[in-house]
Amino acid sequence: MSAPTIKKAPLWLLVMITISGTLAMHMFVPALPDAAQSLGVSRAAMQMTISIYILGLAFGQLLYGPLSDGLGRRPMLLVGLSLYTLAGLAAAFAPNVDTLVAARLVQALGGCAGLALGRAMVRDTSQAADAVRDLALLNLMMMIGPGFAPLLGSMVSLAFGWRGIFVVLVTLGAVTWFFTWRLLPETGRPSGKISVRALARDYRALLSNPSFLGFSVGGGLATTSIYAFIAAGPFIIANELHRPLHEVGIYLGLLIVGMSVGNALTRRLIRTVHIDRLLLLGCSISVISALALLMVVWHGNLNVVDMVALMFLFTLGAGLCSPAALTRSLGVDAALVGSAAGLYGFAQMVAGALCSFIVGAFADAALGAATVLSAAAAISLICFVLALRFERPAEAVSVADAA
Repeated sequence: MSAPTIKKAPLWLLVMITISGTLAMHMFVPALPDAAQSLGVSRAAMQMTISIYILGLAFGQLLYGPLSDGLGRRPMLLVGLSLYTLAGLAAAFAPNVDTLVAARLVQALGGCAGLALGRAMVRDTSQAADAVRDLALLNLMMMIGPGFAPLLGSMVSLAFGWRGIFVVLVTLGAVTWFFTWRLLPETGRPSGKISVRALARDYRALLSNPSFLGFSVGGGLATTSIYAFIAAGPFIIANELHRPLHEVGIYLGLLIVGMSVGNALTRRLIRTVHIDRLLLLGCSISVISALALLMVVWHGNLNVVDMVALMFLFTLGAGLCSPAALTRSLGVDAALVGSAAGLYGFAQMVAGALCSFIVGAFADAALGAATVLSAAAAISLICFVLALRFERPAEAVSVADAA
């Protein structure tokens, strides 16, 4: 007896579900100085709303996958979107920064449901060729959405204040919840059981693999260390470069363009250039550009053109090495691809949270961002070199076969 056919989820709805979590982070970034002044707190205290949000995304990704395998994709998404919407409402009316930070944590724990499960739903219902096209569209929207989010956040903040951003996010969450409830089918085959022991065993096997640790830690630092600049950027642009608030969204959006260009180059060059060369080349570009930015800041010559150009190169390098780092991480054990994906996502978000937290400790936002980016990129390069050195023969064979 054949298995029943699973109805496909509308792709436009999966796009809404997938980008909701990251939009809530990037839209609020341009309003950080305004919110800090409104609540009477320091830059470091307000940047905690970014660090805590990223940590919520990190830990949530470890949970939603196994929970949805046991309980179903649809109910877990509805729970996540409910948390996301209610927490956004709490953030909109937060009377102080402590309440805002707590609301942002719950908002992230809800929003990461779509981040974790949107792509799983594509895999549930698509054949290989269709899945590649659909996942490519989801990935594209995940980059375009955060690219426009700072600009949208700037516009909303200028028109309605920083609290208006959360009103927009609450509306988006409520609309997404409604369409999920009305239109989204159950795409998985829930077992009704949650095997924490099996998940812990898989994670332990990966964490004992030095090659996986090198690729995942290096990949996390290479890709999400940019959160240090995203957290510090509004203060650099508004307070140090004395540019108007609406330009913050434009400059931060250009960073996503750089990441997109790097990804496009990877897709083209992978046909002729070995994956490990792309990995090291992209990371090296990020190291050089970050060190150049540090030198400019150190000598007191920072201006908009230098900042945007060097940060564009940094994100281009990150976009160049990011797919290679992910591919190498997922290839360390063919039987643990799902667990490896969860841990890799966790490593990315933890790296981003740490970098955005550390940059808040610097009195000079520009010096802090340049220092954190330089250190993160350099450590990332060291991790990649060590991962390749400690690589097990079977891993090298599987990568060669895939190429």
